[in-house]
Amino acid sequence: MKTTFAALAAAAIAATSTPAFADLVVPNLSYRTGPYAANGIPYADGFNDYFTLLNERDGGIGGEKIVVPECETAYNTEKGVECYESTKGQGALAYNPLSTGITYQLIPKVTADKHVLYTPGYGRTSAANGKVFEWVFNYPANYWDGASVAIKYLLDQNGGDLNGKKVALVFHNSAYGKEPIRTLEELSKKHGFTLSTIPVDSPGQEQKSQWLQIRRDKPDYVIMYGWGVMNQVAIQEAVNIKFPMENFIGIWWSGSENDVGPAGAGANGYKSISFHGVGAEYPVYQDLKKYVFDAGKSTGAADELGSVLYSRGMYAAMIISEAIREAQARAGHAAVTPEEVREGFENLNLTEARLTELGLPNFAQPIAASCADHGGPGSAMILQWDAGAKTWGAVSDWITADADVVDPLIAEDSAAFAKESGITERCN
Repeated sequence: MKTTFAALAAAAIAATSTPAFADLVVPNLSYRTGPYAANGIPYADGFNDYFTLLNERDGGIGGEKIVVPECETAYNTEKGVECYESTKGQGALAYNPLSTGITYQLIPKVTADKHVLYTPGYGRTSAANGKVFEWVFNYPANYWDGASVAIKYLLDQNGGDLNGKKVALVFHNSAYGKEPIRTLEELSKKHGFTLSTIPVDSPGQEQKSQWLQIRRDKPDYVIMYGWGVMNQVAIQEAVNIKFPMENFIGIWWSGSENDVGPAGAGANGYKSISFHGVGAEYPVYQDLKKYVFDAGKSTGAADELGSVLYSRGMYAAMIISEAIREAQARAGHAAVTPEEVREGFENLNLTEARLTELGLPNFAQPIAASCADHGGPGSAMILQWDAGAKTWGAVSDWITADADVVDPLIAEDSAAFAKESGITERCN
């Protein structure tokens, strides 16, 4: 680092008027009730337990304990905003609401209030452009990356040629589910496949007509952007019409054990995209068992360890904790402010060596954030469900999204947001 540690500390202190708090406060905007509780619970548990691990094993981060006040949103946008308003004055350093609807409402608020909004794998995709979205980060990958990764995988499965193939998108009829449509439209032009889009209204318990359409249209592949019970119903309906599971690929929010379990053996071969590893073999889980579960300090049940959504909540907490660590190093003190934590997020350099130190070797792709890049590597892998073993296994290497398609879409959407919001691009 070219600037001296003392100079960084002095500059950080002089640049902010926000008071530092005695503890590091990271609210958990969770949902343990409502139609999406089955998916929200393990994510919230993984999020909580990782911070508990840091407190119990390490004494917190930089000697400061982490406090995680939990606020129930029920996946409801209005409640999510209320949770934000009720916690932002408690010294909150970063928010991770696990909801695209809540995220869209919070973007202008966190920008005005100067709080970090971290939305890994969800939220507003164009927030990857840090030139416009100063307070929002969505690394390591976004919805448009996921769509591109799926198509790249299908290209690989078809010798590089999708010309004449038919791809159907079954999507949650919300801001979340609609996110990949534009990207898939551009990819269909580039690669010559026909795209059909099939919405499913929330919560998604009734999908007979959608799957009758799929049976009639006979697409070669189905991509799903679903959440909660919608995923379970879709997979069962696919089984009912005998759609080949190996040709059915869900985004990372459509690929948990909860989604495939109800269909039993019928779900065997179903595929999902993921931006992190799964399974309890990573060394960090040994520490979680020792310091959190065996000590009776866990939020949830031990059988969650290594599951997809527990791991994803843990991943989000790990990223936030590493950004706080970076903020402390740059500021020269441990009781960092929200503004200093934003600097930590923007300068995060998460290497494979660091992931190994954290007990997560080869768990995720390295991240090197910058002023302009809040979106990360845009890479993911394809997992496949083994119904007999009840495990997910990787069937691809890491696949990086097609930047030639995704980057112009991000630039276009973020420029439109900047214009309507009166934002001048930074990082010049």
